[in-house]
Amino acid sequence: MVTNVTNFSRNGLSDWLLQRFSAVVLGLYSVFIVGYMVISFDGSYEQWSAFFESTFVRVFTFLSILSIAAHAWIGLWTISTDYIKPTAIRFVFQTVCNLALFTYVVWGVQVLWGA
Repeated sequence: MVTNVTNFSRNGLSDWLLQRFSAVVLGLYSVFIVGYMVISFDGSYEQWSAFFESTFVRVFTFLSILSIAAHAWIGLWTISTDYIKPTAIRFVFQTVCNLALFTYVVWGVQVLWGA
């Protein structure tokens, strides 16, 4: 049996459930943002900034950022293990993906709660 320590949980069912949960979070966040824009957004920076000052919106956005990272990582890990057979190339691909996702999460946190 081949084990790979680069997936999230070393359990396919847990990864599958996490990917489905993250998809639901992203779907709800998309509906929330689009609903806000359709119902009450006038296009001003001040209103958009005030909207993101709400703790609920910041927490929901942060949860969405984490969901994007988890969803993307599980998908990229699955694709890389299925289609990239040379171990060294797969390792480099997965490392680059991990670094990019980590950077995006840190950047998202900085944008959300930064000064």
